[in-house]
Amino acid sequence: MDDMMFFVRCPSEDRPYLRTEKNSPSDHHSEPSPLFDPIMGTELPCEDLSPSNSPPESVHALRPGDINVVAAVGDSLTAGNGIGANPNNLLDVLRQFRGLSWSIGGDENLTTVTTLPNILKHFNPLLTGYSTGTGKQDTPQAFLNQAVAGQRSKDMPKQVRNLVARMKNDSSINFESDWKVITMFIGGNDICDYCSNSLYYSVDNYVRHIREALDYLHKMVPRALVNLVEPLHIVPLREMHLDPSVKCPTWLVKILCPCVILPEGSSTALQQLDDINRRYQQALNALVESGRYDTNPYFTVIIQPFLREIIVPQLEDGRPDRSYFSPDCFHLSQKAQTLMARGLWNNMLEPLGNKTTRQDFSPGTSLKCPSKASPFVRTYHNSNYTYGGPSPTPPPITNWGSDFNCVDLGPSNSMPTSVHKLRPGDIKVVAALGDSTTAGVGAKSKNLFELKREYKGVSWSIGGDQTLETVTTLPNILRMFNPSLLGFSKGQGSLQKGFNMAVAAAKSSDVLTQTKALIKAMKGNKNVNFEKDWKLVTIFVGANDLCNYCTEQNNLTPQNYSQNLMLSLDMLYKEVPRIMVNVVEIMQILPLRTVKKNDLGCTLMQRSNCPCVLNAEDNSPELEEIKRINHQYQIETQYLAFGDRYDGREDFTVVLQPYLHNSYIPYIGEGQADLSFFSVDCFHISERAHAEMAIALWNNMLEPVGRKQSYNNFTYDRTKIHCPSEANPYIFTRGNSPPEITLTPSTIPGTPSSPPPVPTVVAPKCASSVPVWVPVVLGLVGLLIGWGVTWLLFAYRQRHTQKRKEEKVIEMKGTCF
Repeated sequence: MDDMMFFVRCPSEDRPYLRTEKNSPSDHHSEPSPLFDPIMGTELPCEDLSPSNSPPESVHALRPGDINVVAAVGDSLTAGNGIGANPNNLLDVLRQFRGLSWSIGGDENLTTVTTLPNILKHFNPLLTGYSTGTGKQDTPQAFLNQAVAGQRSKDMPKQVRNLVARMKNDSSINFESDWKVITMFIGGNDICDYCSNSLYYSVDNYVRHIREALDYLHKMVPRALVNLVEPLHIVPLREMHLDPSVKCPTWLVKILCPCVILPEGSSTALQQLDDINRRYQQALNALVESGRYDTNPYFTVIIQPFLREIIVPQLEDGRPDRSYFSPDCFHLSQKAQTLMARGLWNNMLEPLGNKTTRQDFSPGTSLKCPSKASPFVRTYHNSNYTYGGPSPTPPPITNWGSDFNCVDLGPSNSMPTSVHKLRPGDIKVVAALGDSTTAGVGAKSKNLFELKREYKGVSWSIGGDQTLETVTTLPNILRMFNPSLLGFSKGQGSLQKGFNMAVAAAKSSDVLTQTKALIKAMKGNKNVNFEKDWKLVTIFVGANDLCNYCTEQNNLTPQNYSQNLMLSLDMLYKEVPRIMVNVVEIMQILPLRTVKKNDLGCTLMQRSNCPCVLNAEDNSPELEEIKRINHQYQIETQYLAFGDRYDGREDFTVVLQPYLHNSYIPYIGEGQADLSFFSVDCFHISERAHAEMAIALWNNMLEPVGRKQSYNNFTYDRTKIHCPSEANPYIFTRGNSPPEITLTPSTIPGTPSSPPPVPTVVAPKCASSVPVWVPVVLGLVGLLIGWGVTWLLFAYRQRHTQKRKEEKVIEMKGTCF
């Protein structure tokens, strides 16, 4: 024993501590743990895990081991909804598994749970800020995971304020000295609701909210690197709901994300959604490329684009692999979140200009490591990347004209005799009937003194000032097909009104008088061939009926409204050859209550123009009655247009154009109406709104009956005008629309169907003696009645179960993304 020697190790300068699990060298992590999960866990092959020799003084020299604090803001994909849910329990999606969240979760360790914090803990075992377990953002275990399920870009400023407050108030964080990585990922819910209010969820509003949040972090948080993750390409997620054999609850996702799931595969609506998705991504890049967040060495924002392209994982048979999704087939499971964490980490180590932009959810994705040549988290500076600079300021809008890209402009080879073969170039005469909207009241007014002027030349359905390049109206669009078009109005007042017979303040009862005047004017115009020229008449009336309903209820009933329209249409049907009539459905008028301005003239004039709508108290019976009557006006118009009353002539038709059926006021902020769409009285519409009304009417005319857009999309875009196609060169009518989608009154969405007629059973006169077959028949009838009662009980139970489902859906609606 005396000859034996023992070598005692000494603490070193770089490792002076007694060894624990957390501060021991991580070489053992290169060996698979006996508890290693090959699907949810990840091996880290990196050798150099050390931090900088001293805390770096620049974010561009930040090593993974220098990061002390992690944090995250976003929506349910960061909050962790359904990550660890039971695959057979749909309601489990409501649980927020924050400890498993890809960018901020810290449950267990990297061998079983792959998240950005669990990767970073290998470089710095003292990392803090990550969330654990389950719960909402205000629970202690959420810590710096301040993501909130269902929230949108507008909520980012509030989330970052809450985040900074938590950082400052936590004693384990040295707010001034600790290096922080904050991950922001938002936009899915904005896209899911884009089609419901395209202005509110516009690119400008989206980037404005993100900019406000980043500006706050830039100002308030020292020593921070912000991962700004591009919103994922959401359209491919539709694949989960196209194959019924996958058995996804598509009914639920249609509620959570209608704008993605509901559109047809090749529809314009889906293309618009995909475009806005891409423009969101591009806008974030432009924001960061401006250099706005690189004004000091202690802060930067880096775009991480790994979700720019999404490939939905598939099984060997080509069907989508549901195991990557939560039970709702919408939120992501831990399997997918594992790959998102790897994608984010790898993006952080990839130089700007050469980052991965595709997430194919391949399980074989391995983690990258810092190298000796590039040991830092990559930024523009240490990537030798040059920002493109701020985007050029767009030129000011000087007019509300439109671009026109249609190619096939010619009329029919010979003048059609059927209205169902009518091309835009065949129309020779335009005319319009209606109220102050069609008369152009206040459209270009700059002050209250000009409010009574009628700017008929810019009227949406009948104006013909200048050209389409500077003034968008239906006639200016039609003049691109037929420069010899007649009937449009020009300028102000009545001198050049053409066939614009609209009168300010007119009600539906006044349209018949306008119709008589129109027929007389057309017959008396020597330039109009009354018998042979094709005519297009647009009727839009009813707002004044609603605005005054509470004072004239007996006269302004929905039945009278319909009767007044019918009398005018009957006269046109009887007296005018070769005519197509656009009946534009009355708008939903209650949204006008949100148009407000702190201006005496606006407030007083608005209430004076529409007292029954604007003076009623919120939630009052009077307001509910206006809402009901408004809906009944729409229904009565649908019955009139979709009936067969006007089917007796081949050269006459009435087409309902429904783009105002669901009316949306454009907003520039939450609850703040965009006043650029309104005149100085906050009631009549401006030239900008006239242009949007014209585009929407024209596009409705080129959509088949039964598939017409039934909501307005008032966003500035000079390229929104649709074109006739070679396959469908005609203006759509009931006669040339595909028969399987032609609506009848009983199939109009939102229209109560008439109950089926109850069959009248005539009791037979029985002889005094009962034949032998009667008991048999009675027995069969009794059996049928028994089946009927059983069916009713079953139906009641089904309805009760469905109601309970819907109640849960309402709760789940809050999760969204």
